[in-house]
Amino acid sequence: MTEDTITHHLTDSLLMAYSAGTLPEAFNLTVAAHITMCDECRARLGAFDSVGGALMEGCGSAALAEDSLKATLARIDVAGPRLPRATAPAPRGVLPAPLQDYVGGDLEAVRWRPVGMGVKQAILPTAGPASARLLYIPAGAAVPDHGHRGTELTLVLQGAFEDSVAHFGPGDIEVANEDLDHTPVADIGADCICLAATDAPLKFHSFLPRLAQPFLRI
Repeated sequence: MTEDTITHHLTDSLLMAYSAGTLPEAFNLTVAAHITMCDECRARLGAFDSVGGALMEGCGSAALAEDSLKATLARIDVAGPRLPRATAPAPRGVLPAPLQDYVGGDLEAVRWRPVGMGVKQAILPTAGPASARLLYIPAGAAVPDHGHRGTELTLVLQGAFEDSVAHFGPGDIEVANEDLDHTPVADIGADCICLAATDAPLKFHSFLPRLAQPFLRI
């Protein structure tokens, strides 16, 4: 993949939050996966990391409590959300390295579950207020018309889709919020595989998707 094939990038606010480690795990994973595919966003992230490091160096020192080391080690021992970090591009399959760590391999390791009309999903094990899932959309198929109650990040890994906003190909990421209603449609040429992260349930406009929503955890 070359840089000029990616035309839809992460916002500065998402990159800064990722750099600061304040995103929920599902968003953190999606940002990390995009950064491994996008030279531009990886460079912008490096700039934010440098600014954060400079700010930390400029902070004054503070006295620590006597039990600080013990408390820190105790927190490390408690299992918590994984914080995937982006790396430079490496030889890979369809799934970027941060995703392969969650799936346990490339596409052949994904445990797909049908959600209707040929569309399949695989919910990934993330903690916190947001969720992440892989979506398989057959060529030419559409995701039901929906709006958003929060933020949705959608990263294209294979194929492409188009909605009322633009056309999104491999490496592109769409950032949707409460202002966007859309019906993503996969291109005819190839099946579309995406990584989608949401921090609130989608707002479907038709009856059947709303009926199935609690079971599909969308």
